[in-house]
Amino acid sequence: MIRMIGGRFISAIPSMIGVVIITFLISHTLPGDPAAYFAGPSATPESIAETRAELGFDRPLPVQFLSYIVDLVQGDLGRSLNSGQPVLDDLVKRLPASMELTLFALLLAIAVAVPLGLCAAVNPGSWIDHLCRGTVTAAAAFPSFFVALLLVFIFYSQLGWAPAPVGRLEIFLPIPPGITGFYTIDAAIVGDWEVVRAALGQLILPAISLSLFAMAPLARMTRASMLGVLSSEFITTARAKGLPARKILMTYGLRNALLPVVNILGMIFSFLLGANVLIEQVFGWPGVGSYAVTAVITSDYAAIQGFVVMMAFLYVLLNLLVDVVNMVVDPRVRYDN
Repeated sequence: MIRMIGGRFISAIPSMIGVVIITFLISHTLPGDPAAYFAGPSATPESIAETRAELGFDRPLPVQFLSYIVDLVQGDLGRSLNSGQPVLDDLVKRLPASMELTLFALLLAIAVAVPLGLCAAVNPGSWIDHLCRGTVTAAAAFPSFFVALLLVFIFYSQLGWAPAPVGRLEIFLPIPPGITGFYTIDAAIVGDWEVVRAALGQLILPAISLSLFAMAPLARMTRASMLGVLSSEFITTARAKGLPARKILMTYGLRNALLPVVNILGMIFSFLLGANVLIEQVFGWPGVGSYAVTAVITSDYAAIQGFVVMMAFLYVLLNLLVDVVNMVVDPRVRYDN
C-alpha cells in the first residue's frame, strides 16, 4: 500500500511540473493589465509603470518564472493582489466551502443516479429503462448556471420556500466553530441544530444545480456495469440455486458492479469541484470557484496559478483515494508501481 501511494505521487510529478509551467504562461498572457487595474481608472502612464514595477511585472518573464518556482518549492503560492493575503491562506480558508458543496452534490447525484441505473439494468429495454435514461440525460442537458438561476427564481423569488442565495449562512446566524470547515458538520458537533438546518437549507439549491450534470454518467455507468454483471455465469448459478432475487441483485450483483462506478467517482468529484465556479457566483458561495473568477477578472496572476496548482494536487489525491477504495471494494485489485 505504501509503495503504491509513493509510486502514485512520483508518477504525478511530471504532470504537476507541466501544470505549473502551462498555468504560468497562460495566466501571464491573459488580456488585461493588473497594474492598470490596481492603479485605478484615473491613473497616469507613469503611475501604472510605477505600480507594475512595485508588483515585479516589469521583470523579464523567465526571471518572474524562476522567482515563482523558488517560492513554490518553499510552499509559497504568492500574495493575492485582491485580498492582500497569501494565496495559500485564501485557498485554505475557502476550500472547505467548495468541498462541502461539491461533496453534498455528489452524494445527491449518487443517491438518485445509482438507483435509476439499477432500475434500468434490471428492466433492460422496458419503459422503465427508457424513462430512467431519459430522465438523467434531460437533467444533464441544461447548463448548471441556467438550472441554478431557474431554481432561485422558482423556489426563492416566487414560492419563498428557499432562503436567500447569500452564501453558506444568512447573516444573522452565528458561524459554527471551525472544526472541519463544513458548516453542517461543525454545527452538528456543537449541537447547534438551528445552524445545521440553516446550512442545509442554503446547500440544497446549489447542490441540486451542481449534481444534475453528474447524474447522467453515474446512471449510465451503473446500468452498463450492472448489465454486464447480471449476465455473468455466477449470477446464473445463483439464480439456478434459487437464491432470492433481492440477495442476488444487492449482494452479488451490486458489489461486483461498483468497481467501474467507483473508478469514475474521483473524476466526477474533481470535475464538479472545478465546475462549481458559476454555481458559487449565482448563490454567493464563498468558495475557491468564486475566488478564481475574481482572480481572472482582475488578472491576479498569483491567485490564478495557486488555484490551478491546488486543483491539480487535489486531482492527484482523489485518484489515489479511488485506487485505495478500489482495493477495498475488490481485494483482487492490485496496482503495480
